[in-house]
Amino acid sequence: MSYGDDGVPVTERMTGGAVADAAALVARLARAGDALRHDGRLPPHWVTSPHPLLLMVAQNSHIVLVAPAIVWDRGRDLLKPFSERFAQEGAMLVLMGHPRQGDFAQAMNKGLASIVSEDPSPDELHVAVFRALELLEAKVHAESRARSLRRYRYEVAELVDIARAMTTERDVNKLLSVVLEKSRFITGADAGSIYVVEGEEKNRRLRFKLTQNDSVHFDAREFVIPLSNRSIAGSAARSKKPINIADVYELPPGSPYGFDKSFDQKIGYLTKSMLTYPLISQRDEVIGVISLINKKKEPHKLLLSPEDFEEQVIPFDERSEELLGLLAAQAGVSLENTLLYDEIRLLFEGFVKASVEAIESRDPTTSGHSRRVADLTVELAKAVDKDSTGPYADAFFSREDLRELEYASLLHDFGKIGVRERVLVKAKKLFDEQLELIRARFDFVGRSIEADVLRRKVRALERGAKSSELSDLDRELSSRLGELEASFQSIVNANEPTVLAAGDFEKIEQLAHETYTDLRGDVRRLLADDEVISLSVKRGSLTPAEYDEIKSHVTHTFNFLSQIPWGKMFRRVPLIAGAHHERLNGTGYPNRLRAEEIPVQSKMMSIADIYDALTAADRPYKKAIPVDRAIDILEYGVKDGHLDAVLVRVFREARIWELCDPVPASLIFR
Repeated sequence: MSYGDDGVPVTERMTGGAVADAAALVARLARAGDALRHDGRLPPHWVTSPHPLLLMVAQNSHIVLVAPAIVWDRGRDLLKPFSERFAQEGAMLVLMGHPRQGDFAQAMNKGLASIVSEDPSPDELHVAVFRALELLEAKVHAESRARSLRRYRYEVAELVDIARAMTTERDVNKLLSVVLEKSRFITGADAGSIYVVEGEEKNRRLRFKLTQNDSVHFDAREFVIPLSNRSIAGSAARSKKPINIADVYELPPGSPYGFDKSFDQKIGYLTKSMLTYPLISQRDEVIGVISLINKKKEPHKLLLSPEDFEEQVIPFDERSEELLGLLAAQAGVSLENTLLYDEIRLLFEGFVKASVEAIESRDPTTSGHSRRVADLTVELAKAVDKDSTGPYADAFFSREDLRELEYASLLHDFGKIGVRERVLVKAKKLFDEQLELIRARFDFVGRSIEADVLRRKVRALERGAKSSELSDLDRELSSRLGELEASFQSIVNANEPTVLAAGDFEKIEQLAHETYTDLRGDVRRLLADDEVISLSVKRGSLTPAEYDEIKSHVTHTFNFLSQIPWGKMFRRVPLIAGAHHERLNGTGYPNRLRAEEIPVQSKMMSIADIYDALTAADRPYKKAIPVDRAIDILEYGVKDGHLDAVLVRVFREARIWELCDPVPASLIFR
């Protein structure tokens, strides 16, 4: 008999101390228990009596308590031992008789399943208990479905996030790392590896790209294995089907593949369960294989001892295979797209490399200029990124922005292919053939002078002239030929692309009016108009017309690059490359843009272009100058309103030239 805290038996206290009433309650409940045990519809062992006023029907994890209504009204302490089961919806209550407390909503919330009569028949009691057990089972199924639905929603959300992560990654190695990491995450795998298929159809191989392991850290290098059925990965690739192995040390008889135990022995690991899945492209071609190792009961646990492997490692279940299949399908498409993107990138870089080589082959003296300008400009952009003050404090150049800037810088002189090569490589004021033609004229004039003096000398001899007269003729010949040679030497001197003294230009102007008579008797000028214009150039080697032709390379650059489908990512390449000769004060070319109209990338490229032109190795028309002098000239460009003061400051303070390879490198894209 149960007693309350006051020492009074619970049964008597509930009936107000009436012993007869208490005995009647106990007897009624005993009859109900006998009815449930002996009617044959319930196994007898399901029915027990934990208290004289309680019957308990237990089916597996479900229990139904049968009690008189007075227990609900005045003896709920009897139900306390089962409160946790009620809270977890693992127990329900059937009352015999109507309770006096009529708050049935509260009672049902506490686990009340039904109410039967005070002295129910076996059928009435059986139906009530059976319905309560059904209701418990339904609740379990509902909770199970709810958990499955929550898990399903979670998995779908994870797969969506994984798909988003895979489709936005353009670096092959990073993509493979994401695929492997996410595959292990959704399946609870401790480790895994990824292989990529390479080679032609008859000589295909699997290249091991990377591995991940939560429990053991080790260095892994890439290697290749034949794509054959002898390896698990190769067999999955050849069959285009997944391979799920519960224990690789106990492979089924007749398996064509084996497992190399030396890897486990080398790193101190134990491979047991393995799930291998092929990565298939949209063209139904296997392009990779993912292999997951050791599914764990508790994914956060590490496998550090033999006991850990024994306790934690389980086979990959059907759901894991389904999830990996969904991820592998997406991963195959993403990997194919990334590989295609990589091919396109290599195609772009090959085009740029070929274009730069084409430009520089036309002007070998500037070899390496494009690469150096690209390096300087990209490093300057990175330095501007780090500068937290001034007008460019908020500037940010992403990886794609830097590649766009690199392409534009490499191709900033692409338009030179539209400039005549003889102008492009012109080292002197006169072209070689022009100087040779002038030399021929001077030689002709010299021969004409010799012929004239000789005729006069013959006539003098014929009339018996004195020897002094003949000597005078010889001196005249020598003098006139000397003056002629001196005049030609003046032309040779004026042909050098240096700053000339005023007297040199006067000499050229004088020679421009000199004439001679050709073999046909026509009077011609010693220097043609175009030769005089060339020799009168005060600085450099180009005439105004030739300089305009050189300047046109920027327009050609923009026009040529605009014909290339750069795509959205690199769409500004033509604009950036085509504005590198614009000046802040509007005096640049080709469009005389002012500061606010010039892209900041072009402003940076202008600084890099000028710096390299000044400091590059000696060229036929100029000498290389020291770095400090080049920086001074850049500062002069700021004062003249040509260059951006902030960008020049960053260039100087960051010593950008020291961040670049001083040796001209072949095109290496990073």
